[in-house]
Amino acid sequence: MASSPALARPEDGNTIYKYKLPSFINSMIFRFALSLAFVAGAVVTAGVVSTQALLKEQQDSLLVQELPAQAVFPGPWDRYIQAPANKAHIRPKAIHLSNGDVVNPSAVLEGGLGSSTLGAGGNVIFDFAQNIGGRVCFQVASVVNNTFLALTYSESPTYATVDGDATNNNKPTDLPLYFGLRNGTNCVGTGFIRGGFRFLSIRLPLDPKEDKGFWDTSSRESVTDASKRDPGATVSLTELWVNCTAFPSNPNPRAYTGYFSSSSNVLNRVWYAGAYTLQLSTIVPTQGGASIDYNAIVDGNKSPVDSWYSNFTISNGTSVTTDGAKRDRMVWPGDMSIAVPGIAVSTRDMVSVRNALDTLFAHQYGDGSLPYAGPPMGTIHEFSDTYHMHSLLGVYNYVLYSGDLGWLEDHWYNYTVALNVSIAKVDNSGLMHVTSTADWLRSGMSGHNIEATAILYDVLQKSIELAGFLGDDRSEAQPGGLWSKTGDRIRAGVEKLDCPRAGLFADNSEDRRCGGSDEVLPQDGNSWLLLAGVLAPSDPRRLNVSKSLKSRWTKFGPPAVEAPNIISPFASSFELQAHCAVGDHDTAVELMELMWGYMLDGPGMTNSTLLEGYRIDGSVGYPAYTHPARNSHCHGWSTGPTMVLLTSILGIQFTAPLGRSSIIRPHRTKWLNHVEGGYSTSLGKFAVKLKGMIGKGAREAEVLQVLTPTDTSGTVYWGGNQTVHNGGVLKVARYLDSPGQWITLLNTTDYGDEKDDTTWATDSEGDGEFLPDTAWVKPSSSEREVGVVNWSLIKPIVVEEL
Repeated sequence: MASSPALARPEDGNTIYKYKLPSFINSMIFRFALSLAFVAGAVVTAGVVSTQALLKEQQDSLLVQELPAQAVFPGPWDRYIQAPANKAHIRPKAIHLSNGDVVNPSAVLEGGLGSSTLGAGGNVIFDFAQNIGGRVCFQVASVVNNTFLALTYSESPTYATVDGDATNNNKPTDLPLYFGLRNGTNCVGTGFIRGGFRFLSIRLPLDPKEDKGFWDTSSRESVTDASKRDPGATVSLTELWVNCTAFPSNPNPRAYTGYFSSSSNVLNRVWYAGAYTLQLSTIVPTQGGASIDYNAIVDGNKSPVDSWYSNFTISNGTSVTTDGAKRDRMVWPGDMSIAVPGIAVSTRDMVSVRNALDTLFAHQYGDGSLPYAGPPMGTIHEFSDTYHMHSLLGVYNYVLYSGDLGWLEDHWYNYTVALNVSIAKVDNSGLMHVTSTADWLRSGMSGHNIEATAILYDVLQKSIELAGFLGDDRSEAQPGGLWSKTGDRIRAGVEKLDCPRAGLFADNSEDRRCGGSDEVLPQDGNSWLLLAGVLAPSDPRRLNVSKSLKSRWTKFGPPAVEAPNIISPFASSFELQAHCAVGDHDTAVELMELMWGYMLDGPGMTNSTLLEGYRIDGSVGYPAYTHPARNSHCHGWSTGPTMVLLTSILGIQFTAPLGRSSIIRPHRTKWLNHVEGGYSTSLGKFAVKLKGMIGKGAREAEVLQVLTPTDTSGTVYWGGNQTVHNGGVLKVARYLDSPGQWITLLNTTDYGDEKDDTTWATDSEGDGEFLPDTAWVKPSSSEREVGVVNWSLIKPIVVEEL
């Protein structure tokens, strides 16, 4: 019989400090520790959570209290919200499969209106109709003879079998979880919360002495004694439900602080799928783990191969954002560039972001570098040049949307030390010399790499902004200082990677250079080149890069040729921003419709959350893993549209923390008749509504409405015009055949007129001057041809997990 796994406990290497020090003392302690490490040439490895990451419970509580009890922008779009109204009691919606000795399996769907009975060999697979996560519970009417159930889980319909999917990478599927039963309410132990699943399989083993799984020791212990089990056992259930423990920051998971709505049902679904993906990936910090090989680095567990558990403490605090719901339930910096803005514009769960950042800074190494991931990684000097910089971008995103300048001040020294680690790697070539092979499991991370170099350029520009937020007049941040000079060197350095015949830039100046035998023109690096603004705005190559990226699209999305055989929502989220950066918003919307629409409705998808990646043939296996069932179908780095639709298509961009100043630059695009959305901070609501109209004389027109809080300032750019907007409601229109002609329908700074109108906008369009274009039809798209792709690079490979 399988022995009980040695599970991680908070006192076993998962330190929660109970004594708090003032922030300035923490900063002094860390500076002193760093200086000692630099002098000694040592590497400082922090505990799981160190004093630098001490949670300020009072501040945590205040941030949680800022979250609203109800949705800030209620409206018909609420039907797209997937977060359950009662997350403590989620019932399955259907029976996916029933076989063997099973009577009336659908009774448990109704809850107490009958019973479902399983005998030896009986198996039922339940479908919750969306990806969920949490603790499975049963209401047991009767147990005849000692018995237990074998539980397996799957996010994807592809693996909705009795074997389920996988969290680890050693075998094709996870071991079944054995769960003993007794009359009454039975819930799996808190250490066996399954983070992400749509399908749950319950099986009463045909052999009462079966020993192919691992035990939930919180269930009846006598069942673990095989001599006490009987082959004639049965169990009758009257109800089955899941207590979802994800997204703990707000008691009402549907109280969204942002919204999105458009004439595209696909985009509406995609925006809310991204928000829900980020919610499921936000967890109680004591419920991390689910990758036992990583956990063993710290807790030394002897859990059986391909077992799993979720009781590893990954941060301080009450809530933390992680890599994914099912597995890698730990802090990963790679998500910070995509997930943090997505959280900010949907649920404003910034305390979960702050706790994640605190964890990374708690494990800052003695040389100033930041870890590849939080605990259980981040304890043996794992490092990635790119993820190190994603952490710094996470700082910028957190501060921009939360306005938490006190936190930034506490971490500013640590931040600048980390920034200098990356700056020091820009050599005479003007390119960053990457010394770590670790990235998002893509190939070729070494040498003078374009992706890392372009990310650093973005970090430098944002570091200058952060210094401005703090009023730090250090020389490095001033015009002509080290940070801007390094940016200038990078602008010159990337010229070495230009590949004019392809309209793209090469991956590096070494083996993957332009014209080399292993030439690679990466999706991620070229996207970062545009979104970071490395090329000057007047440089015609910017449009060439955008068009060349689009030319490689297949019917399933853009291949990430730097990681053969992969379509990566992570890299493609950067491509979305790249097209927007050069003004091609039509292409960005088209890519969201094409790729993210497939990620919802394609075969093997969950129809509810966004997956880690998939193969170029559209199948849901992730080529970076030996076993395709390990793929995560709920991954924060895949949620680019949730950010892009609000910050780039609707164009609501903050230029100061909390939106005290902003730029509004909306784009309806040819794919949308109307588009609207917004998000809020503690200052109030920011929202944009843009409609296509037909005016008098059948003249085509657009009407734009903008809402910003009082005591904020901004500039609205639209239709070749710009106007200063100082809070309240701005409502303007223009005839499309007369560029530059604006008609002001309403222009007021009296926010009081609108503050009680939760939908914020009036439906009247200028006393009848404009009428909705009810005859508008979305432009048809010609049949897509497969783009020009170097198919020799796109072949099945296996990348060893880092």
